[in-house]
Amino acid sequence: MTKAEQNSVSSNLTSIYSAGGFFGALFMFFSLELLGRKATLIISDVIFIIGAILCTTPTHQLGLIYAGRLFTGLGVGGIAAVCPIYISEIAPPAIRGRLTGFFESSYQIGAVIGFWINYGIVHNIPKDSSTAWRIPMGVQLIPAGLLALGLPFLRESPTWLLKRGRDEEAYKSLSYLRNLPIDHHYIAEDVGFVKGQIMHERAMTTGDRPTFAAFIKGASKEALMKGMRNRFAVVFFMFMWQGWSGAAAINYYSPTIFASIGLTDITLWTGVYGLIKALGSIIFFTFFVDTFGRQMPWIFSSLACAACQYYLAGYIAVANPSSPANLAHPSASTVAGGKAATAAIMIFGATWSFGANGLPWIISSEIFPSSLRSISGPWAGMSVWLWTFVVTKALPSMYTSMGYGVYVFFATMLVLASVYAWFFIYETKGLRIDQMDELFGFVRPGTDYPAKAFGEDDEARYIDEKQRAEARLEVV
Repeated sequence: MTKAEQNSVSSNLTSIYSAGGFFGALFMFFSLELLGRKATLIISDVIFIIGAILCTTPTHQLGLIYAGRLFTGLGVGGIAAVCPIYISEIAPPAIRGRLTGFFESSYQIGAVIGFWINYGIVHNIPKDSSTAWRIPMGVQLIPAGLLALGLPFLRESPTWLLKRGRDEEAYKSLSYLRNLPIDHHYIAEDVGFVKGQIMHERAMTTGDRPTFAAFIKGASKEALMKGMRNRFAVVFFMFMWQGWSGAAAINYYSPTIFASIGLTDITLWTGVYGLIKALGSIIFFTFFVDTFGRQMPWIFSSLACAACQYYLAGYIAVANPSSPANLAHPSASTVAGGKAATAAIMIFGATWSFGANGLPWIISSEIFPSSLRSISGPWAGMSVWLWTFVVTKALPSMYTSMGYGVYVFFATMLVLASVYAWFFIYETKGLRIDQMDELFGFVRPGTDYPAKAFGEDDEARYIDEKQRAEARLEVV
């Protein structure tokens, strides 16, 4: 296979996977609404396992590998559509950001583990051996298998159960998830609030005919209303800013930066970069997201990442570290600048991981009412896969035509993202869904929304829930 053919195959594998993710998120809308969150996870996991098997078994059948990548993309797209909204629905508002953030942290941990597996393969298995690609493909079966083993113990979302009129199951599920007796007043308050919310939503969506067709008609009408359509726009643009944040450009050029300062094992340092991203995500979402909230961390992250990329642009423009002369015998100034550039890359990874990379998943999962979550989850998933595809396709041409200007472009996009966050990304830490309606200016016809603001009773419960949740996490 020629170099051009190899590049074509690599591009096709990436594009097929992204397309699978997009349509996986889209198709899971029906399952989310009709079958529930747990069933959607089961379906998505089964599809992913089929794809991983197809990728692993063929010897010289490229078509089967393409099919496998499509199926794994479909599975991942479905999982990404359901997980954040499921976590958001079962989490107490006091620690909702932390628990939803664990979804992103888990992704980063998986990426790090996958990298080090590949690192071991590169250094120990010949490139021409089929084992060199079968192991990475087969490793996908491990997390998918663990998910399959855990799914029987997963509790269905109480919100979805209440929507289906299965109140007794909802009480039991919420009691288990909150680790409280079924007759505890917090359980009664939560169930009463969610049921009241569902009644208000149904008055507009399905009315007296709770059929799927009526739901589609009512939800479409609700989604286009003032105070709701802006939420869909916010989700779309958040993932646009994520895509154009320059992370792909950093991944592309970081090996050259590492080489310019004399590092010989470039692959090793690429792995260190991935590890720092994972640590940044874990530390922020474990300790800070429910303290500092969403908006200001996004702004801080965007500006910090922009500063890093502006420096990288200046370093590349002045030192030209990719030139043959510098790669062979870098000057002292090139090495010094390269060390600072390496530090900038690591700072970018640590701050990007919780900002534009992680916060969109949290915000998109918590700002929509239950009547629209079967739509908002897939919408978020489709948005991220769309922008991933666009940026992946655009980046090679951008490098060819813009050079170091690519980093100026991405840095400027990050500055614009911080401005967007200041005006359009509202602080949602600890808020209930009725308070989200008030925040986004949505008034449900036929009701007295917006609801009362966050009061003393809400604050007391918020503090109590946070303390109990943290105590339980310490025990675990």
